[in-house]
Amino acid sequence: MQILPPSELETRQWATFLHLSLLAGLLVPGAGFILPIILWQVKKEELPGIDAHGKVVANWIVSALIYGAVAGGLCFVLVGFPLLGLLALLAFVFPIIGALKASDGVVWAYPLVIRFFS
Repeated sequence: MQILPPSELETRQWATFLHLSLLAGLLVPGAGFILPIILWQVKKEELPGIDAHGKVVANWIVSALIYGAVAGGLCFVLVGFPLLGLLALLAFVFPIIGALKASDGVVWAYPLVIRFFS
């Protein structure tokens, strides 16, 4: 078992929380958008390793909003309903995978993301 310095361990813990905070919207509407951004902005100066995770999460938030708007518009032709279901599934699975990777010290770029922040 590898012994990590306290700062690396703290970075991994906060990065895991950052990814999992996307799921806060399941309990409180809108929290899945606001809480990750707040965590990222508060911790990125103290723990520089958090910045990369914060950019990944912010890119996912913006991308998911765009995909949701497009899929919502496509509901008029019935194609959007399965797309919204798929987006909901990905919005649940991607943060969990990101959190597991973050706990291992890996920055995992979510698939299908449009890169706004790099």
